Amino acid sequence: MRMLKGIDPLLNAELLGVLAAMGHGDEIVITDANFPSESVARDTVHGTALRMDCSAPRAVEAILSLLPVDDFEPDAVRFMNVVGDPQARPEVIQEGEALFRAEGADLTGVDRFDFYDQAREAYAIVQTAERRFYGNFIIRKGVIPPGSGS
Repeated sequence: MRMLKGIDPLLNAELLGVLAAMGHGDEIVITDANFPSESVARDTVHGTALRMDCSAPRAVEAILSLLPVDDFEPDAVRFMNVVGDPQARPEVIQEGEALFRAEGADLTGVDRFDFYDQAREAYAIVQTAERRFYGNFIIRKGVIPPGSGS
Protein backbone atom coordinates (compact mmCIF):
# COMPACT_ATOMS: atom_id res chain seq x y z
CA MET A 1 0.00 0.00 0.00
CA ARG A 2 1.24 3.48 -0.88
CA MET A 3 1.22 5.94 1.96
CA LEU A 4 1.92 9.59 1.23
CA LYS A 5 0.61 12.55 3.15
CA GLY A 6 -2.07 14.50 1.34
CA ILE A 7 -2.37 12.13 -1.62
CA ASP A 8 -5.39 9.89 -1.97
CA PRO A 9 -4.19 6.26 -1.58
CA LEU A 10 -6.18 5.25 -4.70
CA LEU A 11 -3.78 7.29 -6.84
CA ASN A 12 -1.00 4.85 -7.73
CA ALA A 13 2.45 5.86 -8.98
CA GLU A 14 1.61 5.39 -12.66
CA LEU A 15 -1.55 7.48 -12.40
CA LEU A 16 0.27 10.18 -10.42
CA GLY A 17 2.87 10.32 -13.18
CA VAL A 18 0.17 10.67 -15.84
CA LEU A 19 -1.63 13.44 -13.93
CA ALA A 20 1.66 15.32 -13.47
CA ALA A 21 2.64 14.92 -17.13
CA MET A 22 -0.67 16.19 -18.47
CA GLY A 23 -0.73 19.82 -19.54
CA HIS A 24 -3.51 22.39 -19.75
CA GLY A 25 -6.12 21.12 -22.18
CA ASP A 26 -5.10 17.46 -21.99
CA GLU A 27 -7.94 15.11 -21.10
CA ILE A 28 -8.32 12.05 -18.90
CA VAL A 29 -11.18 9.57 -19.20
CA ILE A 30 -12.73 7.77 -16.23
CA THR A 31 -14.63 4.66 -17.36
CA ASP A 32 -16.87 1.99 -15.96
CA ALA A 33 -16.00 -1.72 -16.04
CA ASN A 34 -17.87 -2.28 -19.33
CA PHE A 35 -16.10 0.43 -21.33
CA PRO A 36 -13.67 -0.91 -23.99
CA SER A 37 -10.79 0.73 -22.14
CA GLU A 38 -7.85 -1.22 -23.50
CA SER A 39 -8.82 -0.94 -27.16
CA VAL A 40 -9.67 2.77 -26.87
CA ALA A 41 -6.56 3.48 -24.76
CA ARG A 42 -4.27 2.24 -27.55
CA ASP A 43 -4.99 5.51 -29.38
CA THR A 44 -4.31 7.77 -26.38
CA VAL A 45 -1.02 9.46 -25.48
CA HIS A 46 -0.46 7.02 -22.60
CA GLY A 47 -1.29 4.04 -24.80
CA THR A 48 -2.65 1.63 -22.21
CA ALA A 49 -5.50 1.74 -19.72
CA LEU A 50 -4.78 2.56 -16.09
CA ARG A 51 -6.82 0.88 -13.35
CA MET A 52 -8.53 2.05 -10.17
CA ASP A 53 -10.32 -0.53 -8.04
CA CYS A 54 -13.24 1.65 -6.99
CA SER A 55 -16.46 3.20 -8.27
CA ALA A 56 -16.33 5.83 -11.02
CA PRO A 57 -17.43 8.65 -8.66
CA ARG A 58 -14.75 7.63 -6.14
CA ALA A 59 -12.14 7.71 -8.91
CA VAL A 60 -13.39 11.16 -9.93
CA GLU A 61 -13.09 12.31 -6.31
CA ALA A 62 -9.50 11.04 -6.03
CA ILE A 63 -8.43 12.56 -9.35
CA LEU A 64 -10.09 15.90 -8.62
CA SER A 65 -8.10 16.07 -5.37
CA LEU A 66 -5.08 16.86 -7.58
CA LEU A 67 -6.33 17.77 -11.06
CA PRO A 68 -7.79 21.24 -11.77
CA VAL A 69 -10.73 21.26 -14.21
CA ASP A 70 -10.37 23.59 -17.20
CA ASP A 71 -12.48 26.73 -16.87
CA PHE A 72 -11.23 28.47 -20.04
CA GLU A 73 -13.43 26.62 -22.56
CA PRO A 74 -16.89 25.02 -22.41
CA ASP A 75 -17.47 21.26 -22.19
CA ALA A 76 -14.51 20.61 -19.89
CA VAL A 77 -16.37 17.66 -18.38
CA ARG A 78 -18.38 15.26 -20.48
CA PHE A 79 -20.32 12.10 -19.74
CA MET A 80 -21.78 9.39 -21.96
CA ASN A 81 -25.48 9.86 -22.73
CA VAL A 82 -27.84 6.96 -22.12
CA VAL A 83 -28.48 5.32 -25.49
CA GLY A 84 -32.02 6.12 -26.58
CA ASP A 85 -32.62 8.55 -23.71
CA PRO A 86 -30.09 11.43 -23.76
CA GLN A 87 -32.06 13.33 -21.09
CA ALA A 88 -31.65 10.52 -18.53
CA ARG A 89 -29.19 11.01 -15.68
CA PRO A 90 -28.37 7.65 -14.07
CA GLU A 91 -27.38 7.68 -10.41
CA VAL A 92 -23.68 7.24 -11.25
CA ILE A 93 -23.78 10.39 -13.43
CA GLN A 94 -25.60 12.33 -10.71
CA GLU A 95 -22.94 11.33 -8.15
CA GLY A 96 -20.17 12.46 -10.49
CA GLU A 97 -22.04 15.65 -11.35
CA ALA A 98 -22.14 16.66 -7.68
CA LEU A 99 -18.35 16.29 -7.45
CA PHE A 100 -17.75 18.33 -10.60
CA ARG A 101 -20.20 21.06 -9.60
CA ALA A 102 -18.33 21.39 -6.29
CA GLU A 103 -15.31 22.28 -8.47
CA GLY A 104 -17.39 24.81 -10.42
CA ALA A 105 -17.62 22.64 -13.54
CA ASP A 106 -20.71 21.87 -15.58
CA LEU A 107 -21.25 18.60 -17.43
CA THR A 108 -22.18 18.01 -21.05
CA GLY A 109 -23.68 14.80 -22.40
CA VAL A 110 -22.12 13.11 -25.43
CA ASP A 111 -23.61 10.30 -27.50
CA ARG A 112 -21.97 6.89 -27.11
CA PHE A 113 -19.89 6.67 -30.30
CA ASP A 114 -18.88 10.35 -30.12
CA PHE A 115 -17.74 9.66 -26.55
CA TYR A 116 -15.57 6.76 -27.80
CA ASP A 117 -14.06 9.01 -30.47
CA GLN A 118 -13.33 11.77 -27.95
CA ALA A 119 -11.84 9.24 -25.51
CA ARG A 120 -9.39 8.09 -28.19
CA GLU A 121 -8.06 11.67 -28.33
CA ALA A 122 -7.44 11.79 -24.56
CA TYR A 123 -4.12 11.68 -22.75
CA ALA A 124 -5.12 8.59 -20.76
CA ILE A 125 -7.95 6.21 -19.86
CA VAL A 126 -8.64 5.10 -16.29
CA GLN A 127 -10.87 2.04 -16.00
CA THR A 128 -12.66 1.64 -12.69
CA ALA A 129 -14.51 -1.27 -11.10
CA GLU A 130 -17.79 0.62 -11.61
CA ARG A 131 -20.53 -1.89 -12.53
CA ARG A 132 -23.33 0.61 -13.04
CA PHE A 133 -23.87 1.48 -16.69
CA TYR A 134 -22.79 4.89 -18.04
CA GLY A 135 -20.17 5.61 -15.36
CA ASN A 136 -17.95 7.35 -17.93
CA PHE A 137 -16.48 10.87 -17.75
CA ILE A 138 -13.97 12.90 -19.75
CA ILE A 139 -12.15 15.65 -17.80
CA ARG A 140 -10.08 18.41 -19.43
CA LYS A 141 -7.18 19.56 -17.26
CA GLY A 142 -7.10 23.21 -16.26
CA VAL A 143 -4.38 25.32 -14.74
CA ILE A 144 -3.23 26.21 -11.25
CA PRO A 145 -2.75 29.98 -11.15
CA PRO A 146 0.36 31.59 -9.67
CA GLY A 147 0.10 32.30 -5.97
CA SER A 148 -2.69 29.77 -5.42
CA GLY A 149 -0.61 27.92 -2.83
CA SER A 150 -1.02 24.61 -4.65
